[in-house]
Amino acid sequence: MLDFLDFTFLDALDILLVATLLYYIYKLLKGTVAINIFIGIALVVLIWKITEALQMKMLSSLLNALISLGAIAILIVFQPEVRKFLLMIGSTNFTNKKNFLKQLKFLNTEIHTSMDVEAIVAACESMALTKTGALIVLERTHNLDFVKPTGDKMNAEISSPILESIFYKNSPLHDGAIIIKENYIIATRIILPLSTKTLPSRFGLRHRAAIGITEKTDALCLVVSEETGKISYIKNGEFVLFKNTNELIETIRYDLN
Repeated sequence: MLDFLDFTFLDALDILLVATLLYYIYKLLKGTVAINIFIGIALVVLIWKITEALQMKMLSSLLNALISLGAIAILIVFQPEVRKFLLMIGSTNFTNKKNFLKQLKFLNTEIHTSMDVEAIVAACESMALTKTGALIVLERTHNLDFVKPTGDKMNAEISSPILESIFYKNSPLHDGAIIIKENYIIATRIILPLSTKTLPSRFGLRHRAAIGITEKTDALCLVVSEETGKISYIKNGEFVLFKNTNELIETIRYDLN
């Protein structure tokens, strides 16, 4: 009767791995509509396991069939998140300790970015006044090497004048997106995957590209509209609202950390 107390190292490892996986999934879905669906599914699975333990055969069989049939539906509902997860795993360089540990940085809550967010936002403000179109991608844990070959490599430290000069309409580098990693501009003239979402007519290709890359990865995007001069902040394929530039800076800092 006390067989369940036979707790081994493998049992502890099993619990640790499941807890880590669930935490990682939560961090991946946090702030998106999918988190509510995930919680609902988790509750259904929990009830199913309880009914199995209590030997409630009819209800247990019904829930088992529901979960089995819903597996395909779950893949469809979570398609962007599954794609983002697999892309992160596929782009991880396991031979590089630094890159591998960076993919697991969600386990550390004390990480602080070295990115000069104030300089980036200040450049966006300046470009907004002159209605200079810009698309800035901020790389986080997901590696963006799969889009970097579409543009030109660069290794320039962030500053407002450099950002403004890149997107100046007569600059040979202004077309496309730039990628910023840590505190450096690492690529320019990048072609990003476009989202298939239906967007209002006031949003152009820059916004569609920003939504596309943030749907597929955990990158953050800043867009300056060439038509309206408005600054848009995009995360997880959605527009993030902000009242002023100070709030925008704090939001970006929070998301980067």
